[in-house]
Amino acid sequence: MNNIQRFLFKDLNIRGQHLSINQTWQSLIEDRGYTTQVRQLFGELSALAIMLANGLKHKGKLTMQYQGDGVVSLLLVEVTHDMKIRGMVRSDGVIKESDNLDDILGEGQMVVTLYNAQTEHSFQSLIPRNSLGLIPTFEDYFSQSEQLDSKLWVSSTKDNLSAMLIQKMPEIKNNDEEGWNRITALASTTTDEELCSLDAEQLLHRLFHEETVQLFAQDEVDYECQQDRKRFEKIIFDLGEEDARNLLKERGEISIHNEICNEHLFFNEQDLDRIFSKQ
Repeated sequence: MNNIQRFLFKDLNIRGQHLSINQTWQSLIEDRGYTTQVRQLFGELSALAIMLANGLKHKGKLTMQYQGDGVVSLLLVEVTHDMKIRGMVRSDGVIKESDNLDDILGEGQMVVTLYNAQTEHSFQSLIPRNSLGLIPTFEDYFSQSEQLDSKLWVSSTKDNLSAMLIQKMPEIKNNDEEGWNRITALASTTTDEELCSLDAEQLLHRLFHEETVQLFAQDEVDYECQQDRKRFEKIIFDLGEEDARNLLKERGEISIHNEICNEHLFFNEQDLDRIFSKQ
């Protein structure tokens, strides 16, 4: 499974999304060495970024990042309008199993950036971190920015990232006033194992078999991290030809780590000749 799927409670003013990604998630965290705590935080950020990008009405991308002064200084996820995802975690120290949320994230805030490729404009929102965690922070974001009560569940393993979001839409006449409380209570009974192992239809039937739920078409979510070699060539160019050639002579080749893709780019003498021939 590598998909996201919308659903609607037809007799209520409640909508939702279900996410389950296997290979895509494995590619995102491959060879990263994330601890269990960091993997869960990265999963929470990834899940919400995917769900927000799933509603984009134009070509572009959505970027979510948490910046703080804890051991983890940056959590970053980018999702394009066609559901291509990449991301990374930057840490400035060793994370211990005993570390709590404040130790890991410290003081910081969430930054949500929506880029419209058609207008080439960006819109940015800043969200203070809720002391209870990233999920409450996300729920605050929906409540404040979209005026929608929301509940989010996220579970991650080394093999799978799954999540479920439900949102209370604006009131409509003849809707069940107790529906929101009933649905959130039922949704809260789901376990991490169920969230990770069941597809949308199975999970929704398990939780809401007495409700009328409409499932919409699935959208595929893929990992994509294209190398932007020109950007790294500019780093070498800005270093200056003399320093760059001295570094090449000292090391035999110049290696630059592309953090977000977790890959190294290598530059030799011919590359430097080409880069500095543009001067």
